[in-house]
Amino acid sequence: MAQATERLQRYLDDELGECRSEDVERRLDELSTLEAGLGTAQAEAELDVLSALSNETRYTLVRVLVAAQEELCVCELNAVVDVTESGLSHALSALVDADLVEGWKDGRWKKYRATNRAVALVTVLEGSVADE
Repeated sequence: MAQATERLQRYLDDELGECRSEDVERRLDELSTLEAGLGTAQAEAELDVLSALSNETRYTLVRVLVAAQEELCVCELNAVVDVTESGLSHALSALVDADLVEGWKDGRWKKYRATNRAVALVTVLEGSVADE
């Protein structure tokens, strides 16, 4: 922490022309407030969602369900991704836990659809990497 504080002091000295210890303490307090505003629980929840999307199979499933704009049977999803039934079940379970898809039993079939959270995330991601 001392090294980070020294570096911050050098930065503030460059920015302010002269840096006092009070300037460093004030800036550290401001940065601490920013960090506290993030909230540990919120950050963990967001990381869980990002973690769920970090696998190619799970991301493909979410993208397909968002694009479909309707529910799809697990057998349809299995045709989209090249994984075992067990792998598909595990991937879908992780996506349900992250509130990116919801699933339900319809007779003897299991169906899934994208949640509003998944639609929002895919929309943002598409916009962030769109060809210019």
